[in-house]
Amino acid sequence: MSDATAPVAPSLLVVDDDPDMLRLLTMRLTAAGYRVTAVTSAEAALTQLHIERPQLVLSDVQLPGKDGLALFDEIRAQHPSLPVILLTAHGTIPDAVEATERGVFTYLTKPFDGKALLEKIAQALALSAPASPAQPGSPQAWQSDIISRSSRMAEALAEARMVAQSDASVLLRGESGTGKELLARAIHQASTRAGKPFIAVNCGAIPEALLESELFGHVKGAFTDAVSNHKGLFQAADGGTLLLDEIGDMPPALQVKLLRVLQEREVRPVGASQSIAVDVRIISATHRDLDAAMQAGDFRADLYYRLNVVTLTLPPLSERREDIPLLANHFLVTLAAKYGKRLSGFAPEALKALSTAAWPGNVRQLYNVVEQVCALSTTPLVPLALVQRALRSPSVQVLTFAEAKQRFERDYLVGLLKLTDGNVADAARLADRNRTEFYRLMQKHGLTPGHFKGDGAGLAGE
Repeated sequence: MSDATAPVAPSLLVVDDDPDMLRLLTMRLTAAGYRVTAVTSAEAALTQLHIERPQLVLSDVQLPGKDGLALFDEIRAQHPSLPVILLTAHGTIPDAVEATERGVFTYLTKPFDGKALLEKIAQALALSAPASPAQPGSPQAWQSDIISRSSRMAEALAEARMVAQSDASVLLRGESGTGKELLARAIHQASTRAGKPFIAVNCGAIPEALLESELFGHVKGAFTDAVSNHKGLFQAADGGTLLLDEIGDMPPALQVKLLRVLQEREVRPVGASQSIAVDVRIISATHRDLDAAMQAGDFRADLYYRLNVVTLTLPPLSERREDIPLLANHFLVTLAAKYGKRLSGFAPEALKALSTAAWPGNVRQLYNVVEQVCALSTTPLVPLALVQRALRSPSVQVLTFAEAKQRFERDYLVGLLKLTDGNVADAARLADRNRTEFYRLMQKHGLTPGHFKGDGAGLAGE
């Protein structure tokens, strides 16, 4: 088996403050074929999770500072589908049992049996990432079009892989241009329907008068231009997956008909007297707030709950900036081939400008910018000036660590003082600081209690 098709070993994050135990676990798990990252504290584990999302976390309960249970709570908040196994001494068994009830996969008591540990890890990995159908090439071929090293995207992909094994309807949320269609296609490729059609339709791009025929088909003579029978997209996607993009723009009258199709699993072409059974997995996508649309009466509640069995949310590009250099260079290689140009990459300042831009149009906008610079570049290295011209928008200010810390500190103090109407004693108590220290921090940022009394009596200078 070549390296290109060799299966990638599952990655585990192991947390234990005992160096001997950490070394033993690392050796045992590496020998079992896992890729292991070992850290000695919860804080280090959380940092590692920002760098790379593992497929499982194995943690001791007793850790210095933040313990294993607190670590689990933070992991669950950020990565709800990431399995966690706890190692516990006898005295912490009640806590471990409670954690299991809250969502920890399982716990093992020390000293633990090595075989039992490997069995539990295998069970957790099997549940969190079921095996997908055989795919050509790499086992990761199902997600090969999604280029990312972001932990946010890794979480979305892990959840997509799990939901792909079922026929549950999926609602993809995210801003325009974040890659919802790519994720929908990846779900299809990871499912048992991978060999069948994947069809995408933009519900907001087709006139209402034509959308019904496009989705459900029509028979000859159903209307003036119906000169022959037409198979709709539901029939065309039979056995496969249908992506209803921008589902929030679907007209109310068609929402009723779509609901019936989903309930009955059959379509009736326009002008037909008989219905036709269809077997289609539905994925819908939207950049709109469907909850608000439902409350406003613009989107049917019964259709919303039928579509929203599982929700996956794609982060905007501004929240996965570590992916910008990867995406920009990938697009450059692809587009250079398209335009027949020999481009070696971006100048460092040009790549920095891309990495700090606002990107309201997300990945789609990044692709368009790279295409423009590729078309206009006359040098092997894309210069900063060309990138700035293509962006036509200011870059995001990147703060130094000291600036970011000072801004957070100021905003935190302001928030507490607003909450307590300028009562320093209450604010200091909420911050778990004594009043003297709190006053010193206020003075550092030019804040006085009167700022927050509501009458402006304590404004600076009075």
